[in-house]
Amino acid sequence: MIKVLDMQTIDVVWDMETCYPDDFLTLLLLIGHPRVNLKAVTVTPGTPDQIGLVRHAVNDWFNLNIPVGAYNIQHEKQCVSAWHYKVYGYIPPNYDAELGYKVLQEYCDENTTLITGAPLKNLGAAITESNGCGNTFKLGRLVAQGGFAGKDVVPIEWQLEKFKGMITCPSYNLNGDIKSALAALEYPQIEIKRFVSKNVCHQVYYNQQMHERLGAIKDKSLALFYIWKGMDVYLKKNPAGKKFHDPLAACCAIDESIGTWEEVKLYYQDNKWGAFLSQGSRTWIITNYNHEKFVQTLTAV
Repeated sequence: MIKVLDMQTIDVVWDMETCYPDDFLTLLLLIGHPRVNLKAVTVTPGTPDQIGLVRHAVNDWFNLNIPVGAYNIQHEKQCVSAWHYKVYGYIPPNYDAELGYKVLQEYCDENTTLITGAPLKNLGAAITESNGCGNTFKLGRLVAQGGFAGKDVVPIEWQLEKFKGMITCPSYNLNGDIKSALAALEYPQIEIKRFVSKNVCHQVYYNQQMHERLGAIKDKSLALFYIWKGMDVYLKKNPAGKKFHDPLAACCAIDESIGTWEEVKLYYQDNKWGAFLSQGSRTWIITNYNHEKFVQTLTAV
């Protein structure tokens, strides 16, 4: 698949897992989006089953020749949800993966956005392995799905009922590798850091209405067709819809104006994450979002 790149196109590396549908749907979104040049994909932990799934989409469906990296291809568990195979059929394991941190070191630079939808193991390794080396790991922008903005950051009228009055909260992706998350927060060679946190993610659903909207244009884009196909199966079993965490993060990377942001310092305390306002930190966290802009970005063809 050949894309015509324009001035608005962003260079992206996508770091993902496959325990839930969101990450794979986000991979499809990034492959097919007209404003994204997907340079590489890294996977956590990166089992042969995961690599097989990712390579099947990247190579077989879209004929893309981009590197795929694994944090630990020897990981013993499968780490692919049953939903993936129910929707897309059996896909054999594949061992064709580079070391994830090396992929990040080679394909990330000052003009690249790394979007993460998984524990930050590959990013942490890229930072650790570059420390003390002449070839310093650099990144223009990190957009991470994770973190939490509490009552001291989010206006009360925007606080979800489940989070009202809370200052800190566990965050799945950041808690998945706390050491790497803290290293990324402190690493000076990441120019901009943006966190699409659960205080907003938990209000974003792919529901029947969005499914109908996507269905109306699914034949215009192979990527949107595969997203629609996956969610068609999901909605038949879960008609109330699905939280769409990682696609929101990806869309916010494509168009930052989807989100309302506050510049903050993120911190970790007692297995929970929080944030306080901190001008000049070059770290932002989302406090609200524009739903229509999100859907328009998601469905761009």
